[in-house]
Amino acid sequence: MDQSSEMAAFVAVVQEAGFSAAARTLHLTPSAVSKQISRLEDRLGVRLLNRTTRRFSMTDEGEAYYQRAVSILAEIAETEAMISNRGGAPRGILRVSCSTTFGRQQVVPLLPEFLGRYPDISMQLSLSDTMVDLVQEGVDFAIRIAELSDSTLVARRLGIDRRIVCAAPSYVAKHGLPKVPEDLRDHNCLILNTAQAINDWEFSSNGESRRIHIEGTFEANSGIAVHAATLAGLGIAQLASYVAVPDLKAGRLISCLDEFVVSQRPIYAIYPHRRHLSPKVREFVNFLIDKFTPTPPWGHWPPEPED
Repeated sequence: MDQSSEMAAFVAVVQEAGFSAAARTLHLTPSAVSKQISRLEDRLGVRLLNRTTRRFSMTDEGEAYYQRAVSILAEIAETEAMISNRGGAPRGILRVSCSTTFGRQQVVPLLPEFLGRYPDISMQLSLSDTMVDLVQEGVDFAIRIAELSDSTLVARRLGIDRRIVCAAPSYVAKHGLPKVPEDLRDHNCLILNTAQAINDWEFSSNGESRRIHIEGTFEANSGIAVHAATLAGLGIAQLASYVAVPDLKAGRLISCLDEFVVSQRPIYAIYPHRRHLSPKVREFVNFLIDKFTPTPPWGHWPPEPED
């Protein structure tokens, strides 16, 4: 039963002053409009119109129903227009989840440009190294640096995080640098203790892979802390490229074992749905793809030769 159609038919008959004119407005036949009015009256149990072969008039009940119906239909039209406009223009609250280090160093610096470009968008940014359930937590968009296992999510690749083994010049001056991965056992390596597997550093060369279990006198549960400890000269760390490359270019860090391929992880923009993707999510995805590809903001290491 389509109550709104019956209501719209009644309002059209009153406003167009007749069934034939209302039928033309609604793109229906006069008999179809008449049947809708009859169904409406039967459902309500009252007569709304007094009809003759040439004219009609509203009953008291019809007059009361008409006044409310016009208001209700106007609210429906306004609501649909508002939602339709929201579907066409980026606006509203954008809820974003991202790892702490990547968010602070690579996402936050880009936000003034993005939010300045779309002033009707406000952002709620959650930084955490714990993966969240996007649907359950009400997150619109997330950046994940890992291989994805949830095939229900939509993923757009932003780039690659290549791990780089490096140390501060002050550490190198005292202890030197390893020449081969096995030399790491003789160095103070900085430990990220959020997962044991992180401290088994993997290297490959000439098609052969090897894992080196590293140990040291400093560990932390934050990539930011390990980065700071590396800059302070506490030891050798395996840092994300988006963390290390700016310091390497500035001479604040020195890389080693560059001839060996170290582990790398893809960087993805993910969101729950592809169908009817909201403009605020679509524009943020496109914005990040533009910023991170083909060359990421932090650049490459070793630096690519200039043309």
